[in-house]
Amino acid sequence: MDLTAAVFLQAASAVAALVLMSAGLALIFGMMRVINLAHGEFLMLGGYATILAYGQGLNLWLAALVVAPLVVGAIGCIVERLLIRHLYDRRTDTLLATWGLSLFLIGLVTTLFGNTTRGVSAPLGAIAIGNYSMAAYELALIGFAVAVVALLYLGLGRTRAGLVARATMQNPDMAEALGTDRSRVYAVTFTVGAALSGLAGGLLAPLSGVVPTIGAAYMAKAFITVIAGGAAAVGGTVAASGLLGSINSAASFFVNPVIGEVALLLSAIVLLRLLPEGISGHFFRTGV
Repeated sequence: MDLTAAVFLQAASAVAALVLMSAGLALIFGMMRVINLAHGEFLMLGGYATILAYGQGLNLWLAALVVAPLVVGAIGCIVERLLIRHLYDRRTDTLLATWGLSLFLIGLVTTLFGNTTRGVSAPLGAIAIGNYSMAAYELALIGFAVAVVALLYLGLGRTRAGLVARATMQNPDMAEALGTDRSRVYAVTFTVGAALSGLAGGLLAPLSGVVPTIGAAYMAKAFITVIAGGAAAVGGTVAASGLLGSINSAASFFVNPVIGEVALLLSAIVLLRLLPEGISGHFFRTGV
């Protein structure tokens, strides 16, 4: 019984981490069809913002939940205004531009802070599960992931702003003819996606630490999850995170973390081979 509970909680924590690191990319790619190869670096910047703010004496929760999303959201807004807005509907150019941005951010952060890992201790201590134990902070991540999913679902599916944003992405010419400022909708969507990435980076920093090149690992997992989830930004991401995170966690728990990463990748390959349009493309095409 203890083992079952420990495995279940570890799997839930792994799913929560995938949801958090994928949410920003899912919003930007799922709605705007912009493949942001600098997504991993946005998470990395969120981690650095959290650690630097904490080092200046700010409470860790405020640093992760407020400072990180605000800083990275502001950076995302600048990037959208100066770079991305000129490349909509030009996917190859967007890929190259965001790849270049990724390299620039890695170089800039390495120059400013060096190439060593920085970290901060996870708060809340540990909890015992029979003969096993896990960090209580990992349970907190589950709650934050649920909150992010709920806010995205309600924001996109139950508010006027969300409905306008979805309508603009589906038919921008008609939306503009009806008086919607398409440019503003794109800017806000990209900024919110960047802020979600910063939030994820800040929340994951106590568990993984931060180094300038950590974005590559984040990007790989997030991209696999979003593609496997399909077109639905929220439902698809949650479904793919649940499946892939559970497989990764179980393999890591019973074998080792390396096998867990391999199992995640192989599962995604098999999933996309069976469901080329992703989970949401096959099971719930009209979902958010």
